[in-house]
Amino acid sequence: MRLDLLPQIRQRAINRFQDHEWRKMSDTELLRSAGLFGEDKETGKQGYNLAAVMLLGKDEVIRSVNPAYRTDAILRKVNLDRYDDRMIVQTNLVESYDLLVQFAEKHLLDKFYLEEDKRISLRGVIIREMLVNTLIHREFTSSYISKFIIEKDRMYTENANRATSSGLITPENFEPNPKNPIIAAFFRNIWLADELGSGIRRLYHYVPRYSGKRPKLIDGDVFRIIVPLDDNYSFDAESNEAKIKGSGNGSDCTSTETAVLNYLRENPYATQVDTAKNIGKSRRTVQNAISTLKEKGLIKREGTMNNGQWIIVPLNDSNS
Repeated sequence: MRLDLLPQIRQRAINRFQDHEWRKMSDTELLRSAGLFGEDKETGKQGYNLAAVMLLGKDEVIRSVNPAYRTDAILRKVNLDRYDDRMIVQTNLVESYDLLVQFAEKHLLDKFYLEEDKRISLRGVIIREMLVNTLIHREFTSSYISKFIIEKDRMYTENANRATSSGLITPENFEPNPKNPIIAAFFRNIWLADELGSGIRRLYHYVPRYSGKRPKLIDGDVFRIIVPLDDNYSFDAESNEAKIKGSGNGSDCTSTETAVLNYLRENPYATQVDTAKNIGKSRRTVQNAISTLKEKGLIKREGTMNNGQWIIVPLNDSNS
């Protein structure tokens, strides 16, 4: 086991919670607390489990218990037949995350973005959620090779998956289902993951600010996260918020209409019930606001009421 990683891991946990229980634990106590060391109920023998091997195992041990395990990181922008850069990652999950982040930072722009006067690294938030998901929620018994691929107009991850559904995942229809709970809990302790579902909400919130388009999360036997890329796109938070608060047809939106517009912009698949709950209004109030926004030409519906999404109409289109 790579016990030399434990001081770094302990510090990451402390950086998140100053009084984290791992601060005063011995290495053995920490591993037991994380669920990585225990007793086989059938044989009575004590030792490390598979989660421990994947999180902290030496490379040769990981290969012996899981020979198909690896993540293939590829940059393919110029040489579309092969690749411009490539890195094969086959080490433990903790160091795999750091290596894949370095690969992403090498090849992706980190665009300037302010949120409530605080600088947010859009690149950092997005790649964190993509990489954490593909590392901790994959099906480790599968021979399918996980991938992290950066192309000119998109980047995406693929990993084998024990699917509970199929099709597009949105914040509204997502149902948390931890694939590897011990590994997921370990990543939460070292501040690389949060509660289930938060990553999906972050992707839907921040990807449009990074590239101007929404991500796609597709559930199936292979789980895919697809993030559009546009190096020329720049999101100006202040000016865009001003546009949202503006109107079509020459009249300002009310505070309720603005709240509905903001929520639907970030959650295009939301129902009236979802919207009402999240902005603190009644369903009837939201229904009236949506009708008014449609009359002003600020939103339109694409698809059916039961299986569709809201489209925010750019101001120049609504005034045309």
